[in-house]
Amino acid sequence: MVSYEEKVLGEALRWKHGLARKSSIIQKASKSVQTKINEKIPDKVHAIITESIRKMMETTLTSSAYIYKINVNPAWSFEKREEVVLERLHTYRNTAILEGAGTGAGGIMLGLADFPLLLSIKMKFLFDAGQLYGMNVKAYEERMFLLHVFMLAFSSDNSRKKVLERVMNWEREKDYWKEIDWRELQQEYRDTIDFVKMLQLVPGIGAVIGAWANNKLLNQLGETTMNSFRLRILA
Repeated sequence: MVSYEEKVLGEALRWKHGLARKSSIIQKASKSVQTKINEKIPDKVHAIITESIRKMMETTLTSSAYIYKINVNPAWSFEKREEVVLERLHTYRNTAILEGAGTGAGGIMLGLADFPLLLSIKMKFLFDAGQLYGMNVKAYEERMFLLHVFMLAFSSDNSRKKVLERVMNWEREKDYWKEIDWRELQQEYRDTIDFVKMLQLVPGIGAVIGAWANNKLLNQLGETTMNSFRLRILA
């Protein structure tokens, strides 16, 4: 009989191989269209995203703003830990959906406010997950690991391979990544989410798009986080 650990490790390995596939023609075409759209986005929007990510990274690496005390029983099995991770993901995803719908319905200014709010929700989930998987999230190298998981979740096809390599070999790589290029990270993050999030600013459909986009992005982060920890711990 296959154990839970063997089952989810197999899922994680299939996920890893899926990340390594080359972009399809449709994905490449979508990227081309998205690049053209990015060029038409007001500088104010780009500035808000860039500054939000810079502050998020500084907060992640230097403060305890994202650390909430979670009761984790050291005797918990890996399966139990993942049950609680999924519960936390469900909670944060619902928060993100409500926040996306609310800001999306409020027009351009509230729509822009969604970027830093969504970043905060994502990082809180990451720090919760880190604790549940047994990480010391106060340690600098583990916070840097969480940032790399974030990058992996929202990186472009061109960068995904190198970020995946770092995440999969973190015990070897961590001493070489004392710093991270936040400008590169904001570019990757912006390119990944811009297309759907810009539609959130459109009057009339912003609430629906905001809720849908935030649900999609939290699911994407949850899948990346769980599979990254599975590979790090089980493999």
